[in-house]
Amino acid sequence: MAALTDVQRLQSRVEELERWVYGPGGTRGSRKVADGLVKVQVALGNIASKRERVKILYKKIEVLIKYLDPEYIDRIAIPEASKLQFILAEEQFILSQVALLEQVNTLVPVLDSASIKAVPEHAARLQRLAQIHIQQQDQCVEITEESKALLEEYNKTTMLLSKQLVQWDELLCQLEAAKQVKPAAE
Repeated sequence: MAALTDVQRLQSRVEELERWVYGPGGTRGSRKVADGLVKVQVALGNIASKRERVKILYKKIEVLIKYLDPEYIDRIAIPEASKLQFILAEEQFILSQVALLEQVNTLVPVLDSASIKAVPEHAARLQRLAQIHIQQQDQCVEITEESKALLEEYNKTTMLLSKQLVQWDELLCQLEAAKQVKPAAE
């Protein structure tokens, strides 16, 4: 019974509050203050839960950044047995790299030689020679084209001269044939 009177008291207080908010004319439409308060409370709850999710997300991002840090692996204590297994697994690669490093060490005197140190000077000379070579190639192309043109002219001239000589030979043969025919007719 006490609970019933508490609910009635609460109901009367809400009605009194509605009269204060909406005035003596009553509520506007079917909307009540309690409904509005419930909606506000739900919205605040949603905002609070989203805020908690954002906080959790930020914490997860911090953890992810920690794992992505290259120094994180250095901070993790790897057992000696695991390190040994890793080294043994990479033994052939390590030995090949050692052989290559030894080969480089034997070639260091060659790399320190005067001829290698003079490479920049030779590079400038080589650049000049390359430019001269390109110019000579261009000249060679021009000379080749001129030679082709001259050969074509020579061939045309020779062909015309040959035709002219053939015509003269035919004319001469005709004249000789005509001359031989005349004495026989006398």
